[in-house]
Amino acid sequence: MALYDDAYRQDGQVVLVAHSLGCWAASTWLNKNPSSPTGGAFLAAPPDPHGPAFPRQAVATFIEESAQPLPCPALVVGSANDPYCTPEAAADFASRWEARWHLAGECGHINSASGLGSWQHGRELLGSLIQQ
Repeated sequence: MALYDDAYRQDGQVVLVAHSLGCWAASTWLNKNPSSPTGGAFLAAPPDPHGPAFPRQAVATFIEESAQPLPCPALVVGSANDPYCTPEAAADFASRWEARWHLAGECGHINSASGLGSWQHGRELLGSLIQQ
């Protein structure tokens, strides 16, 4: 089971799993489709569109996005040393998305370059969202 930009079915509902810019794409889609059969959203390492490392020219679409309450249960997972988002900014996104917040420790951008392997901790967090 991959943990990036994917969807899983749980009891007839889809659970969205997104990473990085996929978090913004998922939140935008969820807010435009509030009656979708979405049972949850697992959002890992959302980048800060106003942060210094954000690639503004490459993905200017997301600069105008703002986090708004999501129509389903959600979990935002961030890292203490993510170069694209401070833990404080990620916690703020979680709050504005009305999502549960989890700081996973020093995991970089929570990607393959972070050396997390199959990231068992992430699988456990996804399980906690599905059980919610």
